[in-house]
Amino acid sequence: MGSSIKQFFEKYIKPSPDSSEKLAEHSLKLATAALLLEMMWADKKISEDERRIITKSIQSKFKLTEEETNTLLQLAEEEIKKAIDYYEFTSLINKGFTYERKLKVIEHMWEVAFADAELDKYEEYIVRKVADLIYVEHKDFIETKLRVKKKLSL
Repeated sequence: MGSSIKQFFEKYIKPSPDSSEKLAEHSLKLATAALLLEMMWADKKISEDERRIITKSIQSKFKLTEEETNTLLQLAEEEIKKAIDYYEFTSLINKGFTYERKLKVIEHMWEVAFADAELDKYEEYIVRKVADLIYVEHKDFIETKLRVKKKLSL
C-alpha cells in the first residue's frame, strides 16, 4: 500500500508503540473499502444509491467521521487503479478478519450489488470470487445473499 495510505494513517490515527498493528487494521479498512468500490463499478453504472450505501457501510463498520470515510474511499480508489487483482485486498482480509467479519464484508458487497434493485452478472461474479478468496463457505455466501435481498425487500 502506498505513501498516501501512510499519510492517511499519520493524519487520522495517532502513532503509538503498536503502530504497526494499527496500520494493519487501517489496511483492512482500506481493503474492505476497495472491494466495496469494485462492487459499485462492476456493472459500469454508478448510482447515488450505491455510493450512499458504500459510504454508510464504511462509516458505520469502522466508526469513521465523514471526512475520514471520504478520504478512505479516495485512497481505496487509488489502490484499485494500481491493483492487478483482488489478492492484495483479500489477503489482508484473510489475515486480519475473523470468519464473522468476512461474512460482514460479503454482506456489505451484496448491499452494494442490490443498491439499484438489479443484480448484474458481473456484480454477482465479484461477490462470488471474493467470497471464494476469503474462504467464505458457499452456504454462507447464499444465505447472506438471501438475507440482504430480504432486508432490502427485493
